[in-house]
Amino acid sequence: MTMPTVAIIGRPNVGKSSLFNRFLQRPLAVVHEQPGITRDRNYATCDWGGASFCLVDTGGLVPESQDLLEQLIWDQTEFAVNEADLVLLVVDSQTGVDPADRGIARRLHQSARNCLLVANKADNELAESETYEFLALGLGDPVLISATAGRGIGELLDKIVSLLPLRPPDEAVDESCIKVAVVGRPNVGKSSFINHLAGQPRLLVTPISGTTRDAVDTPLEFGGQKYILIDTAGLRRKYKVHENIEFYSVLRTERAIDRCDVAIVLIDGVDGLTTHDQHVLDMVFSCRRSAVLAVNKWDLVEKETSTADQYSKAINAILARNAFLPVIYVSALTGQRVHKVLTLVQEVYAEASKRIPTPRLNEFLQKAVRRHQPPARQGKHIKISYIVQTEIQPPTFVLFANQPRLIAKSYIAYLSNEIRREYGFAGVPFRVKFKKK
Repeated sequence: MTMPTVAIIGRPNVGKSSLFNRFLQRPLAVVHEQPGITRDRNYATCDWGGASFCLVDTGGLVPESQDLLEQLIWDQTEFAVNEADLVLLVVDSQTGVDPADRGIARRLHQSARNCLLVANKADNELAESETYEFLALGLGDPVLISATAGRGIGELLDKIVSLLPLRPPDEAVDESCIKVAVVGRPNVGKSSFINHLAGQPRLLVTPISGTTRDAVDTPLEFGGQKYILIDTAGLRRKYKVHENIEFYSVLRTERAIDRCDVAIVLIDGVDGLTTHDQHVLDMVFSCRRSAVLAVNKWDLVEKETSTADQYSKAINAILARNAFLPVIYVSALTGQRVHKVLTLVQEVYAEASKRIPTPRLNEFLQKAVRRHQPPARQGKHIKISYIVQTEIQPPTFVLFANQPRLIAKSYIAYLSNEIRREYGFAGVPFRVKFKKK
């Protein structure tokens, strides 16, 4: 039995994302007084009273709208409603019934989904006394809450759990998923890429730069391996982040990178590797996360016999010290090699999980030191006597020396290059530390 799903829907600015965050007890969805901030479906697991369910936040609905973005949001929400075991229609108790509420309620009646009416912003008894008009929506008595103050949240969660086909207690949650963040600058095709992998338009795709503002989780299984794909807001340069919403979206992206196992860094094949793309890669590696570089829009690049080889050499020349990245050429539009990226992700994840036996490491160290002795500094001879791998994801190597503080950075770089040459670690940043013997 799969985990039941609860979708939160409603017109703009009724507090859906605030309720989503309140349920999860952490600020996962972007919350702002400006309506229309949430655009994609945002997935997260919610636990309450020993029960677990998948919670889905959705964009604000505007029935009969002619606006392209609002029409796409409506399509996204219909996907969420069709997936859900229970739909929470959130209304604003302070403004009363809105024509948009009526339109949404009609669509819910047509879909025949299990639905619960939630009147948000009921901050006091006066607000509670004015909620009787919501009975006209035909969805039963509203559950009165205040998402910002936390009022009535426990009662609402109890109600939700009582209405769900819950998982048996002995059914364990699969923890073997590889968490993959899809990152890159705006409009390089991240959402199109994930939509092709998912086999449906799960994320909004428009020619408007910056459509995705939240980090969105999408579960996926491919080749027997389960993944969680995290679509992220396009990373802009800091000085281009003018809106508060943009600022918070960048923070969400940084958090998405921090909680992923492998990052797929998507770049535009027509533009090539830009300075901003390098900034994105630096952000991934500063978090010590493994990465795959996917060159998107490869169908638009004019090609000759060795175009890919020349492109890879140019990328490696620019990346220099980060030239250990595996590079793959894809087209999110045509689907060219899109699924092969997941195979590459699995290989990189395995590399990050690799542990080298200590005897092999010390044989390697003796050969590396014989080829190139550490230079003496401040008149002192430096001797490196031992190496051990202490961690994985990221791999961490600790070397013991008589004068660890005097070892030159150039020699640390030499040993790092030798480790990579000997053991691979494609796409994986690793750490090399020195301790006094």
